[in-house]
Amino acid sequence: MNKTKRVWLPNLQKVRVITSEGARRVKVCTQCIKSGKIIKHAV
Repeated sequence: MNKTKRVWLPNLQKVRVITSEGARRVKVCTQCIKSGKIIKHAV
């Protein structure tokens, strides 16, 4: 019984992240940034 066809999208931000290959620019959700699931790279 959906009233509208509204789609809920995640809040994605482009962030420089430390990965196994080195620092990369990745789209990450804000909840992952807040919870500390990713390690941000300092410029």
